[in-house]
Amino acid sequence: MQNPTLALAFSGGLDTSYCVPRLAERGFSVQTVFVNTGGTTPDQCAAIRAQAMACGAVAHHEVDARALVFDRFVRVLIQANVLRGGVYPLSVAAERTQQAISVVEVARQIGAVAVAHGSTGAGNDQIRFDIALRVLAPELQIVTPIREESLSREASIAYLEARGLPVPPKSGAFSINRGLWGTTWGGGWTHDTWASPPEELLDPPAEAPAPADHVIGWERGVPVSLDGKAMSGHAIVDTLSARAAEYGIGHGIHVGETALGIKGRIGFEAGSALILISAHRELEKLVLTKWQSFWKDQLGTFYGDRLHEGHYFDPTLRDIEAMVRSSQQKVTGETRVRLAPGRFLVTGARSPWSMMDRAVATYGEENVLWTGDEAKAFARVGAIPELLAMRADARARGEG
Repeated sequence: MQNPTLALAFSGGLDTSYCVPRLAERGFSVQTVFVNTGGTTPDQCAAIRAQAMACGAVAHHEVDARALVFDRFVRVLIQANVLRGGVYPLSVAAERTQQAISVVEVARQIGAVAVAHGSTGAGNDQIRFDIALRVLAPELQIVTPIREESLSREASIAYLEARGLPVPPKSGAFSINRGLWGTTWGGGWTHDTWASPPEELLDPPAEAPAPADHVIGWERGVPVSLDGKAMSGHAIVDTLSARAAEYGIGHGIHVGETALGIKGRIGFEAGSALILISAHRELEKLVLTKWQSFWKDQLGTFYGDRLHEGHYFDPTLRDIEAMVRSSQQKVTGETRVRLAPGRFLVTGARSPWSMMDRAVATYGEENVLWTGDEAKAFARVGAIPELLAMRADARARGEG
């Protein structure tokens, strides 16, 4: 009797390498699925395939999902200026959801009865994978050897070594996730909130290039060109990531709530994400009204929180996406960004929809839309609520 087919979300790292032989021992015919969400070279893709086959996979599938990640997730994260805790650009959450979507598609193509992932029982990824898999494919069994067996990294290494199977390089204390929207580090120093990160996260490269300006072109809140060259969204992200890395731009640390309610700390490198969100926000300031920006910021924070915790399929997020999309109709133009060792600065923004009109008024200098007396009256009327509140306080204290 043929063993039932299982589709394993495979990264080539320690945990998923362990899952291949372990699931085979449990009676499954294991087919691995690597979903390329960015940050992986062709040579690295080949190495991931070789690792899967060496660990005993019956077949290996590779899905290029970079454009899907950008179009489905990154586009909205830029348009909504999503930074969790004001610093972290959700470098992993969106990509995990896309990986689950792609794994389900492959699972159905190969007739799998089960899907598996290598998440532990302590992190966010298990929640992201499980929710997506339950929503998209409730008929498939979900198998999670690392979580079910509460394995340590040391135990996984020992298991592979005992069977003469290759242990992926850099399988020590750190967990590294690399994708289109950035790279994160977990484990080691991140478990101690007073521990300092490695030097490569603190200082720019010793041989960083000289400062340089780059111009990003935008259409309806989406980057469409870099230095005058039209490019796909994910290509712009990749190119800016490479340039930011040369300068040591985009390193950071984030502490925040996890999907399970505990606090978590990560290190990250997301130069492209931080540059694009900052540049986009500056362009928005020219073309959106105060209240457009205010409400979009509130909804963007909520959107990022739900996505971070694995709830991409909540219908509320479709409603927020519609609002964000509507808000971006005039976010078209260019932004200029200067890259320098360890830092960047948005030095200019322009748009045909700019509401900063020198023919109408110049802040702090002159105007043609109102007179000095009208401004005086405006300030007098504007002070009324606070004046009334202070008078009420004084009466209550018996002072007037």
